[in-house]
Amino acid sequence: MIDFHTHILPNIDDGSRSIEETFNLIKEAKSVGFEAIISTSHYIEEYYETNTPEREVWINAIYENLQAKNIDINLYLGNEIYLSENIIKLLEEGKASTINDTSYVLFEMPLNAEPMNLYDIIYEMMQYKLVPILAHPERYSFVQKEPELIYDLIEKGVLMQANFGSILGIYGEKAQIIVKKFFESNMIHFLGTDVHRQNSIYPKVPEALAQITKIIGVQKVDELTKINPRLVLHNKKIEIDTPQKVELTLKEKIIMNFKK
Repeated sequence: MIDFHTHILPNIDDGSRSIEETFNLIKEAKSVGFEAIISTSHYIEEYYETNTPEREVWINAIYENLQAKNIDINLYLGNEIYLSENIIKLLEEGKASTINDTSYVLFEMPLNAEPMNLYDIIYEMMQYKLVPILAHPERYSFVQKEPELIYDLIEKGVLMQANFGSILGIYGEKAQIIVKKFFESNMIHFLGTDVHRQNSIYPKVPEALAQITKIIGVQKVDELTKINPRLVLHNKKIEIDTPQKVELTLKEKIIMNFKK
Protein backbone atom coordinates (compact mmCIF):
# COMPACT_ATOMS: atom_id res chain seq x y z
CA MET A 1 0.00 0.00 0.00
CA ILE A 2 0.96 3.64 -0.44
CA ASP A 3 0.13 6.10 2.33
CA PHE A 4 -1.17 9.11 0.42
CA HIS A 5 -1.28 11.70 3.21
CA THR A 6 1.25 12.00 6.05
CA HIS A 7 3.05 14.48 8.27
CA ILE A 8 6.24 12.53 8.91
CA LEU A 9 8.97 15.14 8.38
CA PRO A 10 10.35 16.41 11.70
CA ASN A 11 9.63 19.97 12.88
CA ILE A 12 8.15 21.08 9.57
CA ASP A 13 4.53 21.46 10.67
CA ASP A 14 2.31 20.05 13.44
CA GLY A 15 3.42 16.49 12.61
CA SER A 16 6.54 14.63 13.72
CA ARG A 17 8.40 16.47 16.48
CA SER A 18 11.78 14.77 16.11
CA ILE A 19 13.84 12.64 13.76
CA GLU A 20 13.34 9.77 16.21
CA GLU A 21 9.58 10.09 15.91
CA THR A 22 9.92 10.24 12.12
CA PHE A 23 11.74 6.89 12.02
CA ASN A 24 9.26 5.37 14.48
CA LEU A 25 6.38 6.50 12.25
CA ILE A 26 8.02 4.94 9.21
CA LYS A 27 8.55 1.67 11.07
CA GLU A 28 4.89 1.70 12.13
CA ALA A 29 3.84 2.28 8.52
CA LYS A 30 5.99 -0.61 7.33
CA SER A 31 4.60 -2.93 10.03
CA VAL A 32 0.99 -2.50 8.85
CA GLY A 33 1.71 -3.01 5.16
CA PHE A 34 2.76 0.30 3.64
CA GLU A 35 5.47 0.01 0.99
CA ALA A 36 5.63 3.74 0.27
CA ILE A 37 4.80 7.00 2.01
CA ILE A 38 3.98 10.34 0.43
CA SER A 39 5.10 13.15 2.73
CA THR A 40 2.45 15.86 2.57
CA SER A 41 3.59 18.44 5.10
CA HIS A 42 1.27 21.40 5.54
CA TYR A 43 2.03 24.47 3.47
CA ILE A 44 0.09 27.36 5.00
CA GLU A 45 1.19 30.85 4.02
CA GLU A 46 2.71 32.83 6.91
CA TYR A 47 2.46 29.77 9.15
CA TYR A 48 4.09 26.62 7.76
CA GLU A 49 6.38 27.68 4.93
CA THR A 50 9.23 25.18 4.66
CA ASN A 51 10.02 25.26 0.95
CA THR A 52 10.43 22.41 -1.50
CA PRO A 53 14.26 22.29 -1.59
CA GLU A 54 14.44 22.05 2.23
CA ARG A 55 11.87 19.28 2.34
CA GLU A 56 13.68 17.44 -0.46
CA VAL A 57 16.84 17.46 1.64
CA TRP A 58 14.92 15.87 4.50
CA ILE A 59 13.33 13.22 2.28
CA ASN A 60 16.66 12.25 0.73
CA ALA A 61 18.51 12.12 4.04
CA ILE A 62 15.80 10.00 5.67
CA TYR A 63 15.66 7.65 2.69
CA GLU A 64 19.44 7.16 2.69
CA ASN A 65 19.31 6.36 6.40
CA LEU A 66 16.54 3.82 5.83
CA GLN A 67 18.56 2.17 3.08
CA ALA A 68 21.58 1.95 5.37
CA LYS A 69 19.40 0.20 7.95
CA ASN A 70 17.89 -2.13 5.31
CA ILE A 71 14.39 -0.71 5.86
CA ASP A 72 12.74 -1.11 2.48
CA ILE A 73 10.17 1.65 2.08
CA ASN A 74 9.95 4.41 -0.53
CA LEU A 75 9.40 8.07 0.31
CA TYR A 76 7.90 10.70 -1.98
CA LEU A 77 7.60 14.45 -1.65
CA GLY A 78 4.36 16.39 -1.66
CA ASN A 79 2.42 18.99 0.29
CA GLU A 80 -0.99 19.49 1.78
CA ILE A 81 -1.51 23.04 0.59
CA TYR A 82 -3.99 25.25 2.39
CA LEU A 83 -6.37 26.70 -0.18
CA SER A 84 -5.03 30.01 -1.42
CA GLU A 85 -5.33 32.30 -4.42
CA ASN A 86 -1.52 32.04 -4.58
CA ILE A 87 -1.33 28.25 -5.11
CA ILE A 88 0.03 28.56 -8.66
CA LYS A 89 2.60 31.14 -7.56
CA LEU A 90 3.68 28.98 -4.61
CA LEU A 91 4.20 26.02 -6.92
CA GLU A 92 6.03 28.02 -9.59
CA GLU A 93 8.39 29.53 -7.02
CA GLY A 94 9.25 26.15 -5.50
CA LYS A 95 7.73 26.97 -2.15
CA ALA A 96 4.95 24.38 -2.19
CA SER A 97 5.05 21.21 -4.27
CA THR A 98 2.81 18.90 -6.20
CA ILE A 99 2.92 15.18 -5.40
CA ASN A 100 6.25 13.75 -6.60
CA ASP A 101 6.62 16.64 -9.05
CA THR A 102 3.54 15.51 -11.02
CA SER A 103 0.38 17.34 -12.08
CA TYR A 104 -1.46 16.22 -8.93
CA VAL A 105 -1.93 18.70 -6.08
CA LEU A 106 -3.21 17.81 -2.59
CA PHE A 107 -5.02 20.73 -0.97
CA GLU A 108 -7.13 21.37 2.10
CA MET A 109 -9.83 23.86 3.02
CA PRO A 110 -10.80 25.58 6.27
CA LEU A 111 -12.54 22.98 8.42
CA ASN A 112 -15.55 25.11 9.32
CA ALA A 113 -16.25 27.55 6.49
CA GLU A 114 -16.58 27.00 2.76
CA PRO A 115 -14.17 29.34 0.94
CA MET A 116 -15.91 31.91 -1.24
CA ASN A 117 -13.28 31.53 -3.97
CA LEU A 118 -13.13 27.72 -4.02
CA TYR A 119 -14.36 27.27 -7.58
CA ASP A 120 -12.19 30.08 -8.95
CA ILE A 121 -9.04 28.52 -7.48
CA ILE A 122 -9.95 25.05 -8.75
CA TYR A 123 -10.62 26.49 -12.21
CA GLU A 124 -7.22 28.22 -12.19
CA MET A 125 -5.43 25.00 -11.19
CA MET A 126 -7.10 23.17 -14.05
CA GLN A 127 -6.17 25.93 -16.47
CA TYR A 128 -2.57 25.11 -15.54
CA LYS A 129 -3.24 21.41 -16.26
CA LEU A 130 -3.11 20.49 -12.57
CA VAL A 131 -5.36 17.85 -11.00
CA PRO A 132 -6.64 18.98 -7.58
CA ILE A 133 -7.06 16.36 -4.85
CA LEU A 134 -9.06 17.43 -1.80
CA ALA A 135 -7.77 16.11 1.52
CA HIS A 136 -10.29 14.44 3.85
CA PRO A 137 -13.57 15.87 2.47
CA GLU A 138 -15.47 14.06 5.23
CA ARG A 139 -13.96 16.30 7.92
CA TYR A 140 -15.31 19.68 6.77
CA SER A 141 -18.36 20.78 8.75
CA PHE A 142 -19.98 22.47 5.74
CA VAL A 143 -19.53 19.29 3.68
CA GLN A 144 -21.15 17.22 6.41
CA LYS A 145 -24.23 19.44 6.13
CA GLU A 146 -24.18 19.60 2.31
CA PRO A 147 -22.31 16.56 0.92
CA GLU A 148 -23.56 17.39 -2.58
CA LEU A 149 -20.67 19.90 -2.72
CA ILE A 150 -18.25 16.96 -3.05
CA TYR A 151 -20.31 15.41 -5.83
CA ASP A 152 -20.18 18.74 -7.65
CA LEU A 153 -16.40 19.06 -7.19
CA ILE A 154 -15.84 15.54 -8.53
CA GLU A 155 -17.99 16.37 -11.54
CA LYS A 156 -15.65 19.33 -12.14
CA GLY A 157 -12.57 17.09 -12.01
CA VAL A 158 -11.47 17.21 -8.37
CA LEU A 159 -10.38 13.89 -6.79
CA MET A 160 -10.94 12.95 -3.14
CA GLN A 161 -8.68 11.50 -0.43
CA ALA A 162 -10.30 10.11 2.72
CA ASN A 163 -8.56 9.43 6.03
CA PHE A 164 -8.38 5.84 7.29
CA GLY A 165 -9.38 7.00 10.77
CA SER A 166 -12.67 8.56 9.68
CA ILE A 167 -14.45 5.21 9.32
CA LEU A 168 -13.45 4.42 12.92
CA GLY A 169 -14.99 7.62 14.29
CA ILE A 170 -11.63 9.20 15.13
CA TYR A 171 -12.85 12.55 13.79
CA GLY A 172 -16.33 12.21 15.25
CA GLU A 173 -19.67 10.68 14.34
CA LYS A 174 -20.43 13.12 11.52
CA ALA A 175 -17.22 12.37 9.62
CA GLN A 176 -17.80 8.66 10.19
CA ILE A 177 -21.31 8.79 8.71
CA ILE A 178 -20.30 10.94 5.74
CA VAL A 179 -17.20 8.97 4.79
CA LYS A 180 -19.26 5.77 4.70
CA LYS A 181 -21.70 7.51 2.35
CA PHE A 182 -18.81 8.67 0.18
CA PHE A 183 -17.39 5.14 -0.03
CA GLU A 184 -20.79 3.77 -1.00
CA SER A 185 -21.20 6.49 -3.65
CA ASN A 186 -17.85 6.12 -5.53
CA MET A 187 -16.67 9.47 -4.18
CA ILE A 188 -13.31 8.49 -2.66
CA HIS A 189 -10.22 7.94 -4.83
CA PHE A 190 -7.36 7.65 -2.31
CA LEU A 191 -6.80 6.70 1.32
CA GLY A 192 -4.26 8.27 3.65
CA THR A 193 -3.49 8.09 7.35
CA ASP A 194 -2.94 11.84 7.85
CA VAL A 195 -0.54 10.64 10.54
CA HIS A 196 0.95 13.21 12.91
CA ARG A 197 2.04 11.15 15.93
CA GLN A 198 3.45 7.71 16.63
CA ASN A 199 1.16 5.18 18.34
CA SER A 200 -1.87 6.93 16.85
CA ILE A 201 -3.39 5.91 13.50
CA TYR A 202 -0.96 3.32 12.13
CA PRO A 203 -1.85 0.62 14.68
CA LYS A 204 -5.53 1.19 13.77
CA VAL A 205 -5.06 0.82 9.99
CA PRO A 206 -5.87 -2.95 9.90
CA GLU A 207 -9.18 -2.31 11.69
CA ALA A 208 -9.99 0.60 9.35
CA LEU A 209 -9.14 -1.51 6.29
CA ALA A 210 -11.43 -4.28 7.50
CA GLN A 211 -14.34 -1.88 7.87
CA ILE A 212 -13.71 -0.15 4.54
CA THR A 213 -13.37 -3.53 2.78
CA LYS A 214 -16.82 -4.51 4.10
CA ILE A 215 -18.25 -1.43 2.39
CA ILE A 216 -16.46 -1.41 -0.98
CA GLY A 217 -14.70 -4.77 -1.32
CA VAL A 218 -11.08 -5.85 -1.73
CA GLN A 219 -10.70 -4.77 -5.35
CA LYS A 220 -11.84 -1.22 -4.65
CA VAL A 221 -9.62 -0.99 -1.57
CA ASP A 222 -6.65 -1.97 -3.75
CA GLU A 223 -7.64 0.80 -6.15
CA LEU A 224 -7.62 3.42 -3.39
CA THR A 225 -4.45 2.24 -1.63
CA LYS A 226 -2.28 0.90 -4.45
CA ILE A 227 -3.46 1.46 -8.02
CA ASN A 228 -4.57 5.11 -7.92
CA PRO A 229 -1.65 6.31 -5.77
CA ARG A 230 0.80 4.58 -8.13
CA LEU A 231 -0.83 6.28 -11.11
CA VAL A 232 -0.41 9.64 -9.38
CA LEU A 233 3.27 9.01 -8.59
CA HIS A 234 3.86 8.24 -12.28
CA ASN A 235 1.73 11.19 -13.42
CA LYS A 236 -0.77 8.94 -15.21
CA LYS A 237 -4.46 9.66 -15.75
CA ILE A 238 -6.91 8.10 -13.29
CA GLU A 239 -10.20 6.74 -14.58
CA ILE A 240 -12.82 7.09 -11.87
CA ASP A 241 -16.12 5.33 -11.31
CA THR A 242 -19.22 7.47 -11.81
CA PRO A 243 -20.11 9.11 -8.48
CA GLN A 244 -23.60 8.86 -7.06
CA LYS A 245 -25.27 11.68 -5.16
CA VAL A 246 -25.29 11.19 -1.39
CA GLU A 247 -28.71 10.96 0.22
CA LEU A 248 -28.90 11.54 3.98
CA THR A 249 -31.69 10.02 6.03
CA LEU A 250 -33.75 12.30 8.25
CA LYS A 251 -31.86 11.01 11.29
CA GLU A 252 -28.51 11.72 9.60
CA LYS A 253 -29.62 15.22 8.61
CA ILE A 254 -30.53 15.92 12.24
CA ILE A 255 -27.12 14.67 13.39
CA MET A 256 -25.29 16.77 10.80
CA ASN A 257 -27.20 19.98 11.51
CA PHE A 258 -27.85 19.92 15.23
CA LYS A 259 -25.46 17.56 17.02
CA LYS A 260 -22.20 18.97 18.35
